[in-house]
Amino acid sequence: MKEFSVPMALVDYIPVAFFALASSILAKDLKDKMSKVEYGAFAGGATLVSFAGFFKATYKLLYALGVGDFLWMSNQFFSNQSLGFLMAGIGLTLYAVKPGNKTYAFLPTMALVGFMVIGAAGMDASLAYIASKAKKKNAMVSFIVSFFLTMMMGYLSSRDFDKAFMNWVAQFVNIFAQGLYYVGANILHKAGLKDL
Repeated sequence: MKEFSVPMALVDYIPVAFFALASSILAKDLKDKMSKVEYGAFAGGATLVSFAGFFKATYKLLYALGVGDFLWMSNQFFSNQSLGFLMAGIGLTLYAVKPGNKTYAFLPTMALVGFMVIGAAGMDASLAYIASKAKKKNAMVSFIVSFFLTMMMGYLSSRDFDKAFMNWVAQFVNIFAQGLYYVGANILHKAGLKDL
């Protein structure tokens, strides 16, 4: 039996909200600077990650409330999150390194882990690079620490998430990871990322 509680499920929405808000800020600021392919990959990937997290948190809430065990809402998480991070990472990397720039379930688990690592690394490294160019070291540090906390989530995901303790540990690590992503996005936004 899974040890999900209503408070645990509600807390699980916090990193989802941080990630979605930060990605929205970045997408709005970068939309006019990115090509359609870059923007589509970033926005589409970030949306996929956000929905994956939302459905996973909703799964826990429905389970905790005794509504039902909608396993598909949980099972979709890893493949959709991995593909989403990969897409978002590719979009930001293409934007960050282009010349003249101044500023699924059918896949093996290890391939999904690779997608997530490559995607998260591409996103956070590109954002740290942009922050460095904007001379916003605090944003750069936020993105770097966010990346390492996201990688810690990969390790934690190999633990038994049916137990309440591991779920709480993972949720707080994820809150800090996505909170730092949000902080970095806000710093860049306030620094005028749209006009850089």
